[in-house]
Amino acid sequence: TVLLVGAGGDAGSDWSERGYRVLRLDIDPRTRPDIVGNMTAIGAIEPVDAVYCSHSLEHVYPHEVPIALAEFRRVLKPGGALVILVPDLEGVPATDEVLPNSDLCGLHLYYGDAAHIEEFPYMAHHCGFVASTLRGAIERAGFSAVQTQRMHHYNLMGTGIA
Repeated sequence: TVLLVGAGGDAGSDWSERGYRVLRLDIDPRTRPDIVGNMTAIGAIEPVDAVYCSHSLEHVYPHEVPIALAEFRRVLKPGGALVILVPDLEGVPATDEVLPNSDLCGLHLYYGDAAHIEEFPYMAHHCGFVASTLRGAIERAGFSAVQTQRMHHYNLMGTGIA
């Protein structure tokens, strides 16, 4: 079982095709997730084999990041995998100019997509990461074998084992 955190409306098919049972958690009931809730208070769920949080952790405030990571660790089975994707802010200028090799600007990566925040206020970004800060947050939450990897299109991946 994989818990998709901040899954949105149509996430999970890739995981299902790989044989995983998918549970989708989202704060916005309009996305029709399996669990309507906040990543900082997931609630009582069965232990899961993996937590996948793609472009959602940046939507909580900095003081909530350790709380969310503790929740991810709590719901994982021992030895379960954590995979987090966030915008990679390393060297990104806070401007409205389109970034090289991208269709995004720095302000989008820092603050979220301004065109959608009024209708979907949960889409605002409240914190940000570079490789060292994401790695440190995951390590402080008690995960082992923590790794971070800078990826294409200004993505940053962090992984760990519960």
